[in-house]
Amino acid sequence: MRITADYGAGRMVIHLAGELDHHSAHAALRDIDALLDEYLPRDAVLDMSGLTFMDSAGIALLLKTARRVRTGGGRASIANPARQPLRVLDASGIDRMIPVIGGTRP
Repeated sequence: MRITADYGAGRMVIHLAGELDHHSAHAALRDIDALLDEYLPRDAVLDMSGLTFMDSAGIALLLKTARRVRTGGGRASIANPARQPLRVLDASGIDRMIPVIGGTRP
């Protein structure tokens, strides 16, 4: 799991790449929390275009990140999920809580 970020004008795009599963979720959440602490973004976009696999631990990470951003008065969204992560997102119904933009649908 690799996490990189771009920040400008109050907006942070967090790029997730690799596999987000129960083995990598704890470290990923710690890394994302550190980015949020450092930049305090008004808006946070979780770009999932480089994510090849995600399980339910990824859903928990997305929900915790969105809650954290909202607590600070900001907005969170998910962008460009690849096919397998998008299936997990669709099955979870997370789009009722966090906007999902784009994605690779079959």
